[in-house]
Amino acid sequence: MNAVTIRTVTTVDTGETIRDVPVLVDYHMNDGYDWMDVISEHGWSVIPSWGCDGWDLGQWPYVMVAGIRTADETGNLFGMATYCEGDVRTTFYRTKARFWEAITEQAFFHWKNGQAQGPEDLPEAVADLPGRYRTPCTIYDAA
Repeated sequence: MNAVTIRTVTTVDTGETIRDVPVLVDYHMNDGYDWMDVISEHGWSVIPSWGCDGWDLGQWPYVMVAGIRTADETGNLFGMATYCEGDVRTTFYRTKARFWEAITEQAFFHWKNGQAQGPEDLPEAVADLPGRYRTPCTIYDAA
C-alpha cells in the first residue's frame, strides 16, 4: 500500500484539469508519523503550525495537514492533503492565495473544535478570522 499515486485532478479554484499529479491517498498502515516519512519522499511536507504565532495545525499523529508546491506548463500548482487517522483527502489549487485559504479553513476548524491549540480570540466564523491567523508561521533565528 502506497500513500501516493499519480492521477488527473481538477483544481478547486480554477477548475482546470491537470494530468499526472502526485496525489495523497488513504494510508491505513502503521501511523501518522510513518505517513509523514512516506509522503516526504514524494515532495510533500506536513505543515506543523499556522498563523503569526505558529499555533498547532492538526493533532499529530492523528490529524495532519500536508502541502506541496509543484508546477506544470501553465505555472505553479499547490496541493493540500488532510490526514485523519489514515483517511486522506487531497485538493489542488492554482493560486497560493486559495491554497492558504484552504489551510486556514482547516486550522480554524481544528482550533474552534478544541482539536488543536490555537488563538484565544477566535471569531465565530472563519470569514471573520484576522489576517494574522491566515498565513504560514515564520520564525526567524535571533542569531
